[in-house]
Amino acid sequence: MSYIKNPVQIAVRRIVSKDEKLKVDYPVALGLENTTVMEKINNNIKALVYRLIEQQGYYEQEDMTIDGWFEIKNNQRGILSLSIGNYAYPYHAAHGMTVIKSLTFDIETGKSYDLSELFKPDSNYVSVLSDIVAAQIKERDIGLLSEFKGISPNQDFYIADKSLVLYFQLYELAPYVYGLLHFPISGYNIQDIIKEDGPMGIMIIQ
Repeated sequence: MSYIKNPVQIAVRRIVSKDEKLKVDYPVALGLENTTVMEKINNNIKALVYRLIEQQGYYEQEDMTIDGWFEIKNNQRGILSLSIGNYAYPYHAAHGMTVIKSLTFDIETGKSYDLSELFKPDSNYVSVLSDIVAAQIKERDIGLLSEFKGISPNQDFYIADKSLVLYFQLYELAPYVYGLLHFPISGYNIQDIIKEDGPMGIMIIQ
């Protein structure tokens, strides 16, 4: 089976409030032959964009400003992985808060993947990935807020080429000064538990 597929065309759309306290750029997929799939992908992205705005309290706090952006992490072999980020600053706060969430799609079907769906059933992926993250924490000498007890089954992630990147929100693991912590994991290091027809399996096929 060939996984040589053209990248998805990506355009930028912007949400701006009248007072410009809300300025959010987000991606839109273009050019897919299957318009139903394209609409499914774009609706999923837009829903996440608005969910983040709401969760950060924009509609409850009059003087809050929010700047939003996105990053395309992978756009090859029929796998689109992207991150949506918002920086929210409540008036008079000591500092703002950044939240980043990611989506990973199969561009043939429009399916959005959870972390568990990247791995074989009964693969014990949580334990395997937790051990890798724990080793990186020790190697990088990261000062934690509390003892690391492992990743969650639905840990934030994105795919970047042949790597799986797990990440943690502000204060989830470490003090604010560390920012959002990212832990890249080569797909080849976890190849034995990866679902071969899932996004990571597709990415590491030679």
